[in-house]
Amino acid sequence: MSSPSTPSTSPPTMDCVAAARWHQMAPSPSPWLHEEVARRMEGRLQWIRQAPTSWCHWDPVRGGLQAHALLRQRYPDALCHITETAPERQATAKATLSPAWWSAARWKGGATQFGPAPNGTMQMLWANMALHMHSQPQELLAQWHRTLAVDGYLMFSCLGPDTLKELRSLYEALGWPAPSHQYTDMHDWGDMLVHTGFAEPVMDMERITLTFSSPQRLLQELRELGRNLHPQRFAALRGRHWYGQLLEQISQRLATPGDNGQLALTFEIIYGHAFKPTPRVRVASESAVSLQDMRAMLRGSTQP
Repeated sequence: MSSPSTPSTSPPTMDCVAAARWHQMAPSPSPWLHEEVARRMEGRLQWIRQAPTSWCHWDPVRGGLQAHALLRQRYPDALCHITETAPERQATAKATLSPAWWSAARWKGGATQFGPAPNGTMQMLWANMALHMHSQPQELLAQWHRTLAVDGYLMFSCLGPDTLKELRSLYEALGWPAPSHQYTDMHDWGDMLVHTGFAEPVMDMERITLTFSSPQRLLQELRELGRNLHPQRFAALRGRHWYGQLLEQISQRLATPGDNGQLALTFEIIYGHAFKPTPRVRVASESAVSLQDMRAMLRGSTQP
């Protein structure tokens, strides 16, 4: 069986500098769509037979503060490690997600810790709607892989390539640059997971159509979700004339027939799930194995 091809380390249509800037400046409230996707992904945990005793919530401020409460309710006795990678949102994470001083969770069972989780310690890593805005997705997947313990699993979601297809068609028809960078297909995410060292990746996808009462409300929602990171995006600010044309074109081209002029946008949501297997040493005349991997292999060999 042929091995998966080595994926590109960075999405070809993403401005890495702009992506890093957006990650630092993104507003703190979790967007409505992020919360809804997290709620749907949380429902998929019912198929996980063994509850984790420790789990990491990756970038919860943007990924879903309401969803965090659902996860805490599902795993009340598990240690929760909160990793917020944007310094500007770390204070928000602590203020919002720290247990109350009188809570028993501070002293036993489901304690909450903040900061980078020690490598090889988490049984579940939860990352909602973060991967599609990262300029180095393979590095991020590798970081998640290092954080997980052997037999731990990753749960993530992100946007797929059919996202904003109506807006892309509008921009293309008017001869404008693309309204966003291209999002990665779920099959490519599966290849990247395997290439990073994950096993048994399970990828799933659904499309969510959101409707808006006005073009202004539609654009406001998009600003809350992210920014256009395409390298060939508009290079400068546009004037009032362009903005008025954009509003007019959205009203005309995105209106759904027989729905009182509601404006529709498609979002493709990708869900991913994969395990971290026991590491294997490649057969060679000389092999190097990390101490962490050696311990994991020894633990696996002693199990019946």
